[in-house]
Amino acid sequence: MTAPDIHSPRVTAIIPAYNAAAFVRNAIDSALAQTWPNIEVLVIDDGSTDDTASILQAYGDAIRVVSQPNGGLSNARNRGIREATGTHFAFLDADDRWLPGKIARQVQALADNPQAGFCSTVTQVEAPDGTPTGEWGCPQIDTSLLHTLFLRNGAIPGSGSGVMARRALFDQVGGFDETLRSLEDIDMWMRLAAISGYVCIDEPLTVIVKHPDSMSRNLAVMRAAALQVMRKNRHLLPPADRGAHWQAGYASVLADFAKWEYRAGQRGQAVLHLVEGIARAPVRRGRMLAGLLLAIARGQQV
Repeated sequence: MTAPDIHSPRVTAIIPAYNAAAFVRNAIDSALAQTWPNIEVLVIDDGSTDDTASILQAYGDAIRVVSQPNGGLSNARNRGIREATGTHFAFLDADDRWLPGKIARQVQALADNPQAGFCSTVTQVEAPDGTPTGEWGCPQIDTSLLHTLFLRNGAIPGSGSGVMARRALFDQVGGFDETLRSLEDIDMWMRLAAISGYVCIDEPLTVIVKHPDSMSRNLAVMRAAALQVMRKNRHLLPPADRGAHWQAGYASVLADFAKWEYRAGQRGQAVLHLVEGIARAPVRRGRMLAGLLLAIARGQQV
């Protein structure tokens, strides 16, 4: 790919930051290190009370900072969308980072696929100490990305740190849902997938940090948000798929959280959710859910 000039698409990197002094430099430095030259690095300081503000100030004119009272992740992303000057938005959480060629590859991918409005990349997953823990690969698409997201909510690698999208899409779907307490990114990708094509770059260009205690600490909140996302977006599916396909996806969400609940010592909750899943999708998910119930009854790992 030839080097882009100043007339190439302008990309805004949107980085929400709340009390991120311990790690935000890595995110900002990775955005500034991109090989794509026409990039705006926009950091939304979401009411931080630590040293985040002074760290951001040290970057001077290299980045653009917008400070606001704490409004939460979705609110900060939406502020970034409103303030951005780019024709493309690339989202990056403050504790994650990009490899240098990510933005250039994504711009090219969208240019090569005009039917696609958003894209992501294979993602490296790390522990907080930097130890690699796995790789989040491109999704296998079932019928469409929208259908796939209902069956596997986490299908898009990198999610809130891996996606680049065309600005025009947000004029159609609006911003991130600020009423959700979690999984607001999954909700957005469902809405984008309902109106646009998607491309995944099969190269690990995004790096996310997985905090091991975040799931168990927020399990009930995340489960409630996941089920809310499934219910509120049911209408996006074609009418013929709002029955069995949607119920299978809902049962899959229940199964995922039942496994996490069981691992967190919430055996009763796990059993209740598996039974509900069997009632909802006995044909498409019954065998899998019954297998999980049996494993729990035997005290096995799931």
